[in-house]
Amino acid sequence: MELFEKLSQICMASPKPIVLMIDEVDSASNHQVFLDFLAQLRGCYLDRDDMPIFHSVILAGVYDIKNLKLKLRPEAGHKYNSPWNIAADFKVDMNFSAGQIEQMLEEYEREHHTGADLRRVAEEIYEYTSGYPWLVSAICRKMDEDMPEASQYAEQKNVWGREGVSYAVNMLLKTNLTLFDSMVRQLDRYPNLKAAIEDILFCGKRIIFSPGEKSINPGMMFGYLKEQDGGVTISNRIFEMYLLNLFATQESRSDAFSRGDSDRSQFIKNGRLDMDLVLRKFVEYFQDIYSEKDEKFLETYGRKIFLLYLKPIINGTGNYYLEAQTRDARRTDVIVDYRGEQFIVEAVV
Repeated sequence: MELFEKLSQICMASPKPIVLMIDEVDSASNHQVFLDFLAQLRGCYLDRDDMPIFHSVILAGVYDIKNLKLKLRPEAGHKYNSPWNIAADFKVDMNFSAGQIEQMLEEYEREHHTGADLRRVAEEIYEYTSGYPWLVSAICRKMDEDMPEASQYAEQKNVWGREGVSYAVNMLLKTNLTLFDSMVRQLDRYPNLKAAIEDILFCGKRIIFSPGEKSINPGMMFGYLKEQDGGVTISNRIFEMYLLNLFATQESRSDAFSRGDSDRSQFIKNGRLDMDLVLRKFVEYFQDIYSEKDEKFLETYGRKIFLLYLKPIINGTGNYYLEAQTRDARRTDVIVDYRGEQFIVEAVV
């Protein structure tokens, strides 16, 4: 109780009400010390008329408040009438618009004089990030600090353009980031969420948005998924690219991945990707191996097989993502970026 006595003294001395915010609650809720802390905090909050304490307590990063209540007070008679009963959504949109990204770039331009088309650069960054603040900042930092070390980007005018943004994204996806590490941990923790995301990306499955759908709720809370036109989609292109890379790498022992890896050398000519040859060779491979499969199999796995075949061919140099407007059960446009060239592959199954 010594800690809470000190906290009470701070609250008493403060001229304004104090709000305590605790983040990553779900991650810490498996530790008994943290649960004991919350239980004591709950007791102090209930006794707030007798001792100065926090005006409000915010528990952030809680997937389901009921799970936390059961851990704190498992007895059936204590499940209700608790200060932890209320789970409030944070409704402020923290994402940047393309215009706000442009304003930040204008401040940078006044100091560095890159001569860039700031509106175009801002729109390109927004296309990759959907305004996700951390990703916007990370891309700009790569462009400012890391890219000038590459010979082709020694001059700033070569950095701040469409190709520069794409190069920065590739660098970002190759970096061991805590944001991506956290994503992998959460997918391991919620296998139903991982399966739902694989269905969206690989199978073109349309998942109708519903607040009660448990398989997607964690993804909505963590910001990996978002509601769009009544359905569920990946929050931004970088998350999609990372997840596609992750799932493909996890299936690197598959026949399609191995075949693409063995065919890889014939597709790169003078540093350029021969996409026409990639498609011809894939069709030959697909017909040899899967021509006798039924229509249901092809609809479910055809796109996945192509993406697994393509992954080792562009790995380390290029990336691919799915065009959201065409992502459905029958048709998907796969956008392939390779050394500044962009290819659009219409995949119909």
